Parts: sequence; structure tokens; C-alpha cells
Amino acid sequence: MAISLAIALAWPAISAEQLSPVELKKQRFEQTTLPAVKREYQSWLTRFETVEQLIMIGDPADQLKLLHERFGTDNDQQLLAALKPHPVSIVMAQAAIESGWGTSRFYREANNVFGVWSHSSDEPRIAAQGKRNGKTIWLKRYSSLDDSIRDYFKLLAKGSPYKAFRLARIKTDDPHKLIPYLTAYSERRSDYTKQVSQVLRQNQFSRFDSHKQKEK
Repeated sequence: MAISLAIALAWPAISAEQLSPVELKKQRFEQTTLPAVKREYQSWLTRFETVEQLIMIGDPADQLKLLHERFGTDNDQQLLAALKPHPVSIVMAQAAIESGWGTSRFYREANNVFGVWSHSSDEPRIAAQGKRNGKTIWLKRYSSLDDSIRDYFKLLAKGSPYKAFRLARIKTDDPHKLIPYLTAYSERRSDYTKQVSQVLRQNQFSRFDSHKQKEK
């Protein structure tokens, strides 16, 4: 059915030329980053749901043993906490902050969305322009945005500073209840998590959370 002229005039299409520089930057960031975030989110969610089913029906082939070793978990509940992905809205808010809405040199030249540091000269990496205490700061270089986002999920799935965050996301999908558990991600601590919440709200990133919010 064709859209009436009255409706078309009421909601005119917005061209790139009509957007402000800030709005255009945000639009481009969403267009390039969101598809990769959604792919990784779905990959982790599928694995989480598969493991959840294996735990419920039993695991006679001991398929979970390798995952326990990989994520350093001692029991099934810890494994589920490690595997469950958090809302896309949080991922996008952090990505926006850490990459300067896709404008940082690390994002453009190294596909490093989340400002993840490198601590090994054996891995691809890129040097920061400034130094810290006289030492060069290195950030990881990724072959794609997907690889960067996958590594970010792994960091939160395995890192000891995020244990409370993992336990919280098993209980709720509410991004505003989960964000306060991310203070360890930045030296700015609570100021950082407040910024994540603000960016999420102001840009209505919750619209990307298509799954139902649930609590256990």
C-alpha cells in the first residue's frame, strides 16, 4: 500500500546533508559498528543457550569440559555467567565512548573498538602517540571489527575484575542495573559508568535490545 502524501509530508526523509556533523558522525558509527556487534552478540547468545540446554538435559559426552577449561570456570553456573552476553545497548555505549564514535585512530587504523591494550609484542598492535610514565602504550590491532568485539566479550567473560558483572547479568538484562558493575573497565571508575549510562540514554541505545528484559 502506498504511503499517502500527507503522511510523507508529516515525516519527511532526512538526508545526510540535513544532519549536523555530530549527528552524521553518530549515524556513520552506528552503520559500521552495530552490525558487527549484533553478529557477535548473537554468536555468544547461541552458545549460551546451547550450553544451558546441555546443562539441563545432561552432558554425557562431557562437551562442557573444554569450555570450563577455556573460561576458567569451576562449575556450570560460573560457565553460564561467563557465556551470557550483556545487552547490545551497553556494548554500543562503551564502543561509542572508547572509539570517539568511530573517529579514534585506533578504531580507524587498528579496528580497536574498545581501546583494549596490548601487553605482548608477539601480537599485532599499534603504538599510542603519547607515553605513560615514559613508556610506550600499545593497543591491540585487529583484522576486523568482529574480532575486536569478540575479544571485548572474552575480556568481560574471563577477567577477574568483572566477576560481579557476570553474576549480575545472569540475573537481569536491564542495562541500567548492569552498568554500575563495569567500574573496573576504566580508571575513572564510577565517573566512567555514569558516562556509559548517559550515552546509552541520550542516544536511546536500548532500542537495539530486542530481547525481552527479564530477571531471575
